[in-house]
Amino acid sequence: MRPFTRRRLYWLLQVTCWGLYALLGITIFKVMGQLTVNYALAQLCIVAINIGASHLLRAMIRRGGWLRLPVLAVVPRLLVVNFLLSLVTQSLISLLMMYVVHIFTPAQFSWTALLLYTLYGNFVFWLWAVLYFGLHYLDSYKRAEVDKWKLAAAVQEAEMRMLKAQINPHFMFNGLNNIRALVIEDPARARDMITHLSDLLRYSIQLNSTEKVTLAREVEIVEHYLALEAMQLEERLEYSLDVAPDTLGVLIPPMTLQLLVENAIKHGIAPRPDGGRITLTARLSGARLLITVCNTGQYQPRPDHEGVGLRNARERLQLLFGPAASLQLANDPAAPDTVVAELHLPAGPLPQPAATAAAAVSA
Repeated sequence: MRPFTRRRLYWLLQVTCWGLYALLGITIFKVMGQLTVNYALAQLCIVAINIGASHLLRAMIRRGGWLRLPVLAVVPRLLVVNFLLSLVTQSLISLLMMYVVHIFTPAQFSWTALLLYTLYGNFVFWLWAVLYFGLHYLDSYKRAEVDKWKLAAAVQEAEMRMLKAQINPHFMFNGLNNIRALVIEDPARARDMITHLSDLLRYSIQLNSTEKVTLAREVEIVEHYLALEAMQLEERLEYSLDVAPDTLGVLIPPMTLQLLVENAIKHGIAPRPDGGRITLTARLSGARLLITVCNTGQYQPRPDHEGVGLRNARERLQLLFGPAASLQLANDPAAPDTVVAELHLPAGPLPQPAATAAAAVSA
């Protein structure tokens, strides 16, 4: 929902609900036979005061970030704030009744009545707060559902990209043709290549709507992919994988590493007559996972243009981890003729889903 629409909806609900509150008061006085012009004017003033007080409560909720807090942390704050707001508003209403619309005189003022009206006002502000938080939690839930569908679509797009880019007829033809040449010359290696290709195919088919896989499984698939590419490029491709054991259980989006390695070969190694080298490393830094893919070549991005694969990977990272994850691709300033891709991910579960938190803050 756009900010202007949300603001308009907020004020529409404010005026409507408090207007109904005033109408209820006027109806009660009408039934009791005590409705006068002063009483009607007093109800309008009460509505204005309550709108101002509830708007102040909203400002405190937004400024304090209460929408991001658990319910047990919000309730004590509302207990104090609602009571104080009720006391202040009822005091202002009492002064209004005595000195502006003259409903009663100062001599008729009762502290007991003020306390009872304060408790009643506190109940009304609690109803307002429940409605306000309920609408925002519902909005956050809907946003989270939308992000869930976006993530599912992004995963499906990644699967289709894999099927088109890796299991296309050209890739299959080259792989099978090379394996056929090895059947007579080196049967053992031919069997190994068939194993690599079958595992790669099985992995891509079994992805379905999987959001995350372990780094260990992803590295295994990268090894299969590199083995097949090395068979095609032969001595033009050198590679090494340096993955710390404590990183293997970290969950990452499927095909993310394969995408980085594929880009390194397609844009860096394959076009060079002399080929080049790919180095993949994975390390934990505190509660974060750092994956680095270095390859021989030059990164020359076109302005305002990014490959579908990289864009898809960044979208999936954003949906899964929010700002806690990042993917950067650039030339290595410390090493000439080298491109570096850096992937930063949280190594553990996030304290709150990013999409839900963002939805709560924007309300």
